[in-house]
Amino acid sequence: MFVIIGLVIVFGSVIGGYVMHHGQVAVLWQPTEFIIIGGAGLGTLVIGNPPPVLKGCIQQLLGLLKPNPYGPKTYAELLQVLYEVFQKARKDGLVGLESHIENPEGSDIFQKYPSFMGNHHAVSLLCDTLKVLLTGTVEDHNLADILDVDLDKHHHEQMLVPHAVTTVGDAMPGFGIVAAVLGVIITMGSIGGAASEIGNKVAAALVGTFIGILLAYGVFGPIAKAMETRLHAEHDYMMCIRTALLCFARGDAPMTAVEFSRRNIEPHERPSFTELEELTRKKAA
Repeated sequence: MFVIIGLVIVFGSVIGGYVMHHGQVAVLWQPTEFIIIGGAGLGTLVIGNPPPVLKGCIQQLLGLLKPNPYGPKTYAELLQVLYEVFQKARKDGLVGLESHIENPEGSDIFQKYPSFMGNHHAVSLLCDTLKVLLTGTVEDHNLADILDVDLDKHHHEQMLVPHAVTTVGDAMPGFGIVAAVLGVIITMGSIGGAASEIGNKVAAALVGTFIGILLAYGVFGPIAKAMETRLHAEHDYMMCIRTALLCFARGDAPMTAVEFSRRNIEPHERPSFTELEELTRKKAA
């Protein structure tokens, strides 16, 4: 939602100021300039990135139209599911979790937490790590390395998308100049015509430069930054799971592991300790 609001402010300010200077909006409508700049930008995106990144660009762009899913409610639910899983393991041992982590979709524990179940990487991180602990073949000090490799690889793969968008945004001013040069070439071919005709062609050429710069700094750059912010929020969410798993693996009590996880949450999203106690008491009840 804020992405749409921001774009409205950007274009509204630019075009509004232009109109206030008695500029004619119709002059800015140059479809050929949009085709040159937009087509070149799309081409560079396709050339420089594999299909998964192209698909990720669409998914992350659509995701920006929705509210940030990693809010206080989501974190409260995460702490609840971690506490319940650790309590189950404390009472019945890791063997008691085997049916839940082997088939999380059919687990009566995980089914109660829709936001957690909707995050496939979070479910995979928790369940796969508990499977590793169940085998008993990994030392506690090696578990941190396993989790770090998993999280780093996932975060690196996701960050390829905003990097690709940033690259296209950086190229927009150059493509704007290309469109402007092509317009000048066309203008030079009509140099013997009427002055008004030449003026219109020069104006059309300059629109290309304007569009390229505006798209670079008013659209692609901010969108790439918004994507990065959303991915950092997801990474912070995963780090909460990592912290809780490491505490659980070293033998901490469920409440202690969940408290360490809570401290890993950004302060403006973090539930208070009193709220955490209320959440865990509900689970205990």
